[in-house]
Amino acid sequence: MEKSVVEVSELSTEECQARFSEILDLYEAVGWTNYTTRPERLRAGYAGSLAVWGAFEGENLVGVVRVVGDGATIVFVQDLIVAPMHQRRGIGAQLMRAVIERFLDVYQMELLTDDGSGACALYERLGFVRSDAMGCVAYVRVASEQSA
Repeated sequence: MEKSVVEVSELSTEECQARFSEILDLYEAVGWTNYTTRPERLRAGYAGSLAVWGAFEGENLVGVVRVVGDGATIVFVQDLIVAPMHQRRGIGAQLMRAVIERFLDVYQMELLTDDGSGACALYERLGFVRSDAMGCVAYVRVASEQSA
């Protein structure tokens, strides 16, 4: 597929809230129902994020990346989403480059992704290394439905 010409820009908390229905639509489009079934939790997550960028094709939001952390010693790429019909066109890479450029001097940048997903190759091209290759182990605890 050909590369998309999109504009990537950092979104303020106010812009995220104003475009929240579009953001929620992106989560829905990729099937991330753990977020879409609790939109109020996702809205709060965006409000508390360190930074958010949107990818726009004209006025249409076609991708988003959300970062959490302290911005000095660690940042965590929480969500990277590109609308399915716009995937594999370089938009995810553009969003990630914006994150990397902004947080270039931060000691550690982390993310989790599905093993075997097409995203693994993208992250490796951008200089990310699997944690096990560094002698590290990642742990994740997810709230159960009863406690969520």
